[in-house]
Amino acid sequence: MISENMKISGEVKLVLTGPDGKVKEDVTHRNLVVSTGTAFIASRMAGTGDAVMSHMAVGSGTTAAAASDTDVEGILGVREAIDSATVTTNQVAYVCGFEAGEGTGAVTEAGLFNASTGGSMLCRTTFPVVNKQADDVLTITWTITISAS
Repeated sequence: MISENMKISGEVKLVLTGPDGKVKEDVTHRNLVVSTGTAFIASRMAGTGDAVMSHMAVGSGTTAAAASDTDVEGILGVREAIDSATVTTNQVAYVCGFEAGEGTGAVTEAGLFNASTGGSMLCRTTFPVVNKQADDVLTITWTITISAS
């Protein structure tokens, strides 16, 4: 009997930089690929017209990520457009910068989306607070890995 198992996993790296250019925090957390995310991946494989992942959001929600999530709990600002998406073998790395004045506050969650509003959420994660001041820059690198296990 042939058995094949695919695994989709993600990792979120947050780098908080002060106005002086010095790194204040550099942390990495795992994420949850939510149900709408797996449905999105399947639809893209069939060539449907779903838009590619294009935005990230940060928020202040603290409820643990669940498969049924469709958005962040307490968005801080608006969803920001992704700066770059790079594919290498079985990974996609999305990078988004929340510049001064964007996503300011006690950041405890993040989400990856295919639209500036509505759309599909691929992943969500929660983490210990990262305090982003108004003049700080928060750069998020979200790496999604698809592997056979």
